[in-house]
Amino acid sequence: MRGVRTVDEHRAAVAALLEPTPVVELPVAAAIGLVLAEDLRAAIPLPPFDNSAMDGYAVRAEDVADASPERPIRLPVTEDIPAGRTDSPPLLPGTAHRIMTGAPIPPGADAVVQVEHTDGGAESGGAAVLINAAVAAGTHLRRAGEDTDAGAVVLPAGTPLGAAQLGLAAAVGAATLRVHRPPNVLVLSTGSELVEAGQPLRHGQIYESNGVMLAAAVTEAGGHAEQLRFVPDDVSQFLATLTERIAKATAEGSPPDLLITSGGVSAGAYEVVKDALADRGVEFVRVAMQPGGPQGAGRLTGLEIDGAGTGAGDSGITAVTLPGNPVSSQVSFEVFVRPALRAAMGHPRPDRPVVRARLSETLRSPAGRRQFRRGELDTASGTVRTVGGPGSHLLSSLARANCLIVLGEAAEEHPEGEEVEVWILDR
Repeated sequence: MRGVRTVDEHRAAVAALLEPTPVVELPVAAAIGLVLAEDLRAAIPLPPFDNSAMDGYAVRAEDVADASPERPIRLPVTEDIPAGRTDSPPLLPGTAHRIMTGAPIPPGADAVVQVEHTDGGAESGGAAVLINAAVAAGTHLRRAGEDTDAGAVVLPAGTPLGAAQLGLAAAVGAATLRVHRPPNVLVLSTGSELVEAGQPLRHGQIYESNGVMLAAAVTEAGGHAEQLRFVPDDVSQFLATLTERIAKATAEGSPPDLLITSGGVSAGAYEVVKDALADRGVEFVRVAMQPGGPQGAGRLTGLEIDGAGTGAGDSGITAVTLPGNPVSSQVSFEVFVRPALRAAMGHPRPDRPVVRARLSETLRSPAGRRQFRRGELDTASGTVRTVGGPGSHLLSSLARANCLIVLGEAAEEHPEGEEVEVWILDR
């Protein structure tokens, strides 16, 4: 383990290792959560034609200018225009067309009387309608191009694609979108003590949780995660398992962009990740933070791929090694990996939302280290309190937290009422 880094130095080191992912073309429905790589221009105006904003009757406004509940005006109904009708029968003076929401406005009509201001054709069996309210020209009309013109940029490059953005893309005729490909992330859990959930535990064993948690965090950040589970604390087996999986993915044309490991990076015995990767391009350091001091990052080299001696580093595979205690592992992901992953996908805002809030209690933190405490933010009062203690094994408190409280390196005591930085985790 070499050197001590600040949190910001290690964030920069990890970010520099992950290059922007390639641009791919995907069906609109498959682009949810991704980032648009090129401007999207509307192929058509939106709406594409003048249409009705109401169920009712298309009329000439001058024909119903004197209508009132006391003196309704009777107009013959000469056409029925449901949504989806493609021909355009003209509206003659002194007549009405029954029309549905979204249906095209017939030539000659300049207003729609909503059905609530009519008798709905009840008196005549639909052959005519009694209109009991005047309307001005333009009432309940949606004009072509009112939302956007053909050729206009409706979604600029760099837009994160959510439900509304994909709906807009489909509405202007886009069948596919050019987006930044999600990073392929291999999540590797090490430890001979790990057992799959649902299996009986022997004394000294624990259920594997870091791989599940980190793979879920990768997915939540927008990446594609694959778990490689239960790699034992043996360097030879670790390297063989890792090499085999990378070789298989490379042969299939989708080598991982990032390898994330948890555990095996500290200063004790049986630190399999550090022992296996320290001479293969990964630099192991201590970061001035709590939890999560021992960290590692680099580009993999010296692994035999396809039996040809090709270095995995030549394939651009980045490795980030996280500590094994569950809270240390997840907090380290939040601090170092998540922003780098999202930046590689082109996200304009890769970091969690940050606010300032006042402490509702006095806290102590170790001098010279940036501490990340699990917290609960009360947005109504602008205050934040801790959830659970600072221990890196207290996973239940992380599950209850909606934020991370960031306590700076300069002070050991942070009094009640002090304004601190807060990272919001639930959005």
